[in-house]
Amino acid sequence: MKIKDVISLVEGSLITGLENLENPVEMAFSSDLMSDVLTVKTDNMLLLTGLVNVQSIRTAEMSDISCVVFVRNKKVTDEMITIACESRITIIQSPYSMFKASGILYQAGILPVY
Repeated sequence: MKIKDVISLVEGSLITGLENLENPVEMAFSSDLMSDVLTVKTDNMLLLTGLVNVQSIRTAEMSDISCVVFVRNKKVTDEMITIACESRITIIQSPYSMFKASGILYQAGILPVY
């Protein structure tokens, strides 16, 4: 699956990463605990979270996660956008709950990390 497909499935809005729409996504991890995210090392993974702060972008950067979906209609800050652009991280905002977005992506073929 590609990032552009993820956007469509979660009825998301693309905030950063227009150049990454064709990048593949194979797995997803859903968490608001960034310490848990740091334990996961997988290629082509996206992160679903409701934690809207700079820490979530920095964690994605450290974990080589190139796409973050912010759920529950959470709005990212300008600082988060700046850091994501510098790190080439795609940010998507979705109105769905983490549970619903995770379920939709799983049903569409995105694999869980565990």
